[in-house]
Amino acid sequence: MFVRRSLRCLICALMLGAFAASSAQAGEPDMAPINAMDRAAFVQKFGGIFENSPWVAEQAWESRPFASLDAMHAAMVGVAKTAPAATQLALLQAHPDLAGKEAQAGAMTASSVAEQASAGLSALSNEEMADISALNAAYKKKFGFPFIIAVRMHTKEGIFFEFRRRLHNDTQTEFANDLQNVYVITRLRLNKLLEAS
Repeated sequence: MFVRRSLRCLICALMLGAFAASSAQAGEPDMAPINAMDRAAFVQKFGGIFENSPWVAEQAWESRPFASLDAMHAAMVGVAKTAPAATQLALLQAHPDLAGKEAQAGAMTASSVAEQASAGLSALSNEEMADISALNAAYKKKFGFPFIIAVRMHTKEGIFFEFRRRLHNDTQTEFANDLQNVYVITRLRLNKLLEAS
């Protein structure tokens, strides 16, 4: 169990490190305008980084000034990591199911729509839709929160594989897995938001 957790943490650290390196190569954003934002402006700009959870940005604002984008994301992750377990659970539950009813109803955030489309989840066959619906239901029934994965880092086949593999884990492991994937997703979102600015 310890080895598995250590390996998972190492993989997530490597993924986050790769994002930080690619961000640095693309040019570190000027942090002065971000550090000069008042709380309301900061939350308006960055409140959507954590899915339907603007409280993360609101609390992270207090850690300004940020020396870098890495420091800003670390402050946001720190807010989520130190939140009470019930608040962390609410953070996970704020995420939509993969290709679920929110997607079909057009009720997902723009970030989730783009992310799921990037992995081909918006163009599933009828058989794949039935499969992912069953997986979503089984995962939520077992764990009490949705399956979360950084879909931009996976193929459609890889997502289905991870879904089935992770269903065999215990709740504590999957709670940690979901949170680690949230941290990867939010770093990707932060990069894309600032690239588009």
